[in-house]
Amino acid sequence: MSTNCIFCKIVNGIIPSKKIYEDEDVIAFNDINPSAKVHFLIVPKTHIDSLASCNMQHQDLLGKLLLLAPRLAGEQGLAGFKTLINTGVDGGQEVFHIHLHVLGGGNKLPKT
Repeated sequence: MSTNCIFCKIVNGIIPSKKIYEDEDVIAFNDINPSAKVHFLIVPKTHIDSLASCNMQHQDLLGKLLLLAPRLAGEQGLAGFKTLINTGVDGGQEVFHIHLHVLGGGNKLPKT
């Protein structure tokens, strides 16, 4: 756990969240500042700074994030959705703990 990381604090129950899924590897919760009608994050419990920090040892975890997205999107009532991973400051990343955004619900999704 990174002591200053907001997502590590959510993973460890220090900061509450509107959790929609959790298992031994990941947690998913609603974004506190949604950009769409449905906007949730899928976050690994292991602290990894960004997608640029990943290597082959993260392959299974990254696959899990991507395969979990359509399942959770369906459970949230989405027939279609957008996924997004911001990477680095220049890529719009604000929290430096890798996370996958899932957005949907309506035809006015942000263009990214």
